[in-house]
Amino acid sequence: MADADEPQDQTEQDQAEQDQAERERIFKCFDANGDGKISSSELGDALQTLGRVTADEVKHMMDEIDTDGDGFISFQEFIAFAVANRGLMKDVAKIFY
Repeated sequence: MADADEPQDQTEQDQAEQDQAERERIFKCFDANGDGKISSSELGDALQTLGRVTADEVKHMMDEIDTDGDGFISFQEFIAFAVANRGLMKDVAKIFY
């Protein structure tokens, strides 16, 4: 029976790796200057690509994702948000790729 599970396990692992690679690509699109973190202005610029957003919406999103309050979204914070919002991230991925 373990052999029957292997292809599914491999498929799940492949999907997890694809999801991680997709998140990394999206993060790099948002991180315009490549410093490994997303600033409020970078977030605002990226969100403008998705449609009109207000400064208040950008601030609200920063407050939600920037869990350590340092004013930047780290890759770890971005991943936590992406995992919690898989559907949204799929939509974002479609727009950027």
